[in-house]
Amino acid sequence: MTRRDVHAPVDGGKLVGWVQGSGTPVLLLHGGPGLNYDYLDGVADDIGGGYELASYQQRGLRPSVESGPFDIATHVDDVRRVLDALGWDRAYVLGHSWGGHLAMHVALALAPRLQGVLVVDPLGAVGDGGEKEFEAEMMARTPADVRALAEELDARAQRGEGTEDDAIEGMRLVWPAYFAQWDAAPAMPPLRISVPCYAETFDSIHRELPALASALPSIRVPVGFVAGASSPMPTTSSTEAAALIPGAWADIVNGAGHFPWIESPGCIRSALDRLAGG
Repeated sequence: MTRRDVHAPVDGGKLVGWVQGSGTPVLLLHGGPGLNYDYLDGVADDIGGGYELASYQQRGLRPSVESGPFDIATHVDDVRRVLDALGWDRAYVLGHSWGGHLAMHVALALAPRLQGVLVVDPLGAVGDGGEKEFEAEMMARTPADVRALAEELDARAQRGEGTEDDAIEGMRLVWPAYFAQWDAAPAMPPLRISVPCYAETFDSIHRELPALASALPSIRVPVGFVAGASSPMPTTSSTEAAALIPGAWADIVNGAGHFPWIESPGCIRSALDRLAGG
């Protein structure tokens, strides 16, 4: 499908992305934080036709602006600026992992611009969002001989230390743990990461979590969740947030991990159709 570029001006530079197709507009928010956005191409493929899909590289990595600030307020405002650049008065927003967490903030801050929000296997909004349980499960699934190194590399990244290569090596060591079966995991795609964005955004996530949880009952746009039943991210990260949002629902996808569209093709399209149809 033919894509065209989209450029959204921001202080210090621009955010760069793409848009394709025609139909109901949907903006995709990638995970990380600080990762490259290319892996969401699989989500676009899973959704297929009937929607106008767009995505963009969040700040921190080329071709978008590499500088911060890397905080929730700036990331939310970046979503607004991308919607403006697309010329979309109202759209659906679909976020995965960290992008799903961001989407909940967007649902609160940009409600007049939204038709609905689909949150896919997110870091949650209740308690610690499932972060500690996620980290423990990832390590439990990772072979013992590389577990300590993987933990150290991630700890360095969360402190804003180490190199991009260190952070990517840490992800490579644990990559199969994101999936329902370690031995059946696909190869890790080419990934890049902004270590400053990763560390500073997580600091902001932790600061904002209590306020986000308290505000969930005030969300008034339609919200759906999709969670992998076999994801290292606990399904409660989705179900507990959904329980606090009026009218929200959660689909738990059996046999799927943190990237449910890979192990259960069609599940994202089905959930998006449900959200749009509802």
